[in-house]
Amino acid sequence: MTEWAAMMGFGANMSKASTSVSRHRIVTRPLTADDWPNVERLFGDRGACGGCWCMYWRLARGGQLWEQKKGAPNKRAFKQLVTTGRVMGCLAFHGDEPVGWCCVGPRKDFPRIERVRALRGEWSESTWSVTCFYIPSAWRQRGVATKLLKEAIAIARDNGACELEGYPVRPSPTGSGVIPGAFAWTGVPRLFEKQGFDNTTQRPTTRDVFVKRFRK
Repeated sequence: MTEWAAMMGFGANMSKASTSVSRHRIVTRPLTADDWPNVERLFGDRGACGGCWCMYWRLARGGQLWEQKKGAPNKRAFKQLVTTGRVMGCLAFHGDEPVGWCCVGPRKDFPRIERVRALRGEWSESTWSVTCFYIPSAWRQRGVATKLLKEAIAIARDNGACELEGYPVRPSPTGSGVIPGAFAWTGVPRLFEKQGFDNTTQRPTTRDVFVKRFRK
C-alpha cells in the first residue's frame, strides 16, 4: 500500500463503493466562533494529541514553555481564540459528528514556524499556512484530509492570501514508506501534490515546504 493510501486515502479493506459512499456523507465548512463544543468533542480529553489543543505552532518556542502549556492551559488558550473568532480553520462532519480538523491562517499567526530551520524562507504578510490536521483514527481512510485541505485552500484564497504553504512530513527512504498517523499531523506530500502545491524545499530535509500560489 502506498504512503498516500495508507495515511489519507483508501484502506485495503474498503471497496470503491463504500469509499464513495463515505466521502459523499462527509461535509466540511469553516470554523465559527460558536464551534467550541464541536472542537472539544472532536479533540477529546487529550486535546487532539498530547494536550496540544492546536497550540503547538502558536507558541514562539517549545521546551519548558511547551511542557508548561500542554493540557489545560492550551485548552483555555485555544477556547479563548475560538470563541472570540481569532482562529481560522475548518471542520469536517459526518452528520452531526465532527470527524476532522484542519488549521489554516496567516503564517504570522504561527511564530514557531520560524523556529524550525527547515521551514524558514521568504514570505510576506499575505502568506498563509496549513499547519496541521486532526482526524480520529476511525476516519483516517475516508478522504477526510483531502476535503479539509480543499476547504482550507478556499478559506485562504477568499481571505486574500497570495500563497498557501504546507509542511508535510516525508517517510524515511530506508523505512516502509508508511507514516503512522500520530506522526503525519502536518500531512503527507501526496496530499498537497494532488491539490496543486509545488515542493519548494531548497535543501535535503525530512520536512518539506509545499506552496500553492493564487492568481490575483
